[in-house]
Amino acid sequence: MRFRSRASRLALGLILAAGTAPALAGKANDTLVYASDTEPENVSPYHNNVREGVILARNVWDTLLYRDPKTGQYLPMLATAWRWVDPTTLELTLRDGVTFHNGDPFTADDVVFTVNWVLTPEARVVTKQNVEWMKSADKVDARTVRIHLKAPFPAALEYLAGPVPIYPAAYTRKVGLDGFAKAPVGTGPYRITAVENGRGVKMERFRNYWKGSPAGEPRIGKLEFRVIPDADSRMAELMTGGVDWIWRVPSDQADQLRTVPNLTVLSAETMRVGFLQFDVRGTAMANSPLKDVRVRQAISHAVDRKAMVDNLVRGGSRVMNSACFIEQFGCTDAGVPVYAYDPARAKTLLAEAGYPNGFDIDLGAYRERDYAEAVLGYLRAVGIRARLNYLKYAALREQGRAGKVSIFFQTWGSFSVNDASAFTGVYFGGGDDDTAKDPETVALLKAADTATDPAERKTRYAAALKRIAAEAYALPLFSYSTHYAFTHDLAFTAQPDEVPRFYAASWK
Repeated sequence: MRFRSRASRLALGLILAAGTAPALAGKANDTLVYASDTEPENVSPYHNNVREGVILARNVWDTLLYRDPKTGQYLPMLATAWRWVDPTTLELTLRDGVTFHNGDPFTADDVVFTVNWVLTPEARVVTKQNVEWMKSADKVDARTVRIHLKAPFPAALEYLAGPVPIYPAAYTRKVGLDGFAKAPVGTGPYRITAVENGRGVKMERFRNYWKGSPAGEPRIGKLEFRVIPDADSRMAELMTGGVDWIWRVPSDQADQLRTVPNLTVLSAETMRVGFLQFDVRGTAMANSPLKDVRVRQAISHAVDRKAMVDNLVRGGSRVMNSACFIEQFGCTDAGVPVYAYDPARAKTLLAEAGYPNGFDIDLGAYRERDYAEAVLGYLRAVGIRARLNYLKYAALREQGRAGKVSIFFQTWGSFSVNDASAFTGVYFGGGDDDTAKDPETVALLKAADTATDPAERKTRYAAALKRIAAEAYALPLFSYSTHYAFTHDLAFTAQPDEVPRFYAASWK
C-alpha cells in the first residue's frame, strides 16, 4: 500500500517564503509559545483526558509525590514523607510553607478535600480511572493526612506522583467547577493568567513557588499554549516566529524541517499506543459483525502494522501486540497471540463468519487522520467497507461510552503512569471505556491491580493480556513516536512519558 504525504514540498516552500510574523514569542519576550492541535474541554486536570490537559497539569499543579523522569525514583513534593500504615492506608506528612497561586496556604484540608471531592458524583470527574482506587482521606493533624484505599493497590505511589494534583479547598468550594475552569488555581511552577476558549491558555512564572521543589525553579517567564488545529498552519507559525515549539510533526515534515536553519527537530518513542477498539457486544449497529470473534480476528490480520510503523509513524515506533505499552510494569507480549499481516487469512475468516463479500461499518477517529485512512484502505482490501467518522475527541469519547462507535481508532498515553493498570485496566477492566466488559478479563485485571506480590501481579496481567488478544477485543497497533520541532535558542529535552516539562526548559 502506498501512503500519501501529509504535507507537500510545495506547502513547505510556501511556508519558507512567508513573511516574518510580529514578535509575539521567543527569547526576546521571555515567552515560550507552544502549539498543538487539541484543546482540553476543561483545563481542570480531573475534567479532561487529552494530552494537552496533562501538559497543563504538570506545569500548573503540584502532586504529593514526584517521580524523577530519569531515575524513576519517587521524591518528596507536597508530601515530605509517607508510610503504609496497613495495605489499604497510606499516611503522608505534608510540606509547610507552600502557597497556592491565589495566596491561600497549602494545608492538610486541601489534600483531604481534593481526594474526597473527586470521588463524589458531584465532581463530574472524567478521569475516574485515576482516582477510583481511593476510598477516602482524613486529616490526622495540620500536617498529616491518611488516604484510605478500597483495596490494596501497589501502584498508588505512581498515581499520586502523576494524575492526582491537589486543589485549594476553600477556593474550589467558593467558585465551583465552572468557576475553577475559568480561573484555575494550583501550587505549581506556573500560574494560569487567562483561559481563552478555542484559542488556548496563558501562564506566567509563579513568583512564590516553593524553594527546593524537585521540579526546579522555572526559568522562562511566560508560557502560552495556542490551539492551532491545522498541521501546516502550526508549521507556518513556527517558521515565521509566531510559536516556539510544536509537536506531532508528521514524519515527512520532520525530515524537511531538519534542513531548516534556526530550528531543532527531536524524534522519540513515547508511551502512547494506538489501537483499534471493537464494539464486541454489538451495540453500535443492528446485527453487528463485530460480535463474531472471527470478524475481529479478520480485521486484526488485515492491517499491516509494520508497514504503518515504517512508512507513517517512524521515529522509534514499534509494533505492539499487547494492550499496554511494553515498558509498563505488568505489560508483556510473552504468550500473547500475534496477528500477522495476512489478507488471505482475513478473507477466509470473514467467509467462515458468513461475510464472504464483506460488510459496511463505521470507524471513528479523532487524530492522525492519515493513520485512520491507512486502516480504511487495509480493510477495504479484504472487503470491509469502512466509513470514517472523524470527530473531536470529547465527542467521540462520549459516543464510544454510549456504545455508538463500531470501530474506534484510539490512542492512549496512560497519563504517563508506568503501570499496566493505567492502560489495560482502563479499557478492559469493566469501566466506562470498556466495550467488551468480559467478566473473566475484568476479574483477572482486578486481581492484578490489587495483588501485593509483584510476581502475582505480572502473572495476572499476562493472563488478561493473553485473553484480550485471543478474543481480539482490540488490536494494538504501535507505539507512537513524537517529532518535536522548536526554535534553536530553546533548550528543551523530550521524555518518553510524553510530558513536555516546560518548567525545566530555558533559553540558550
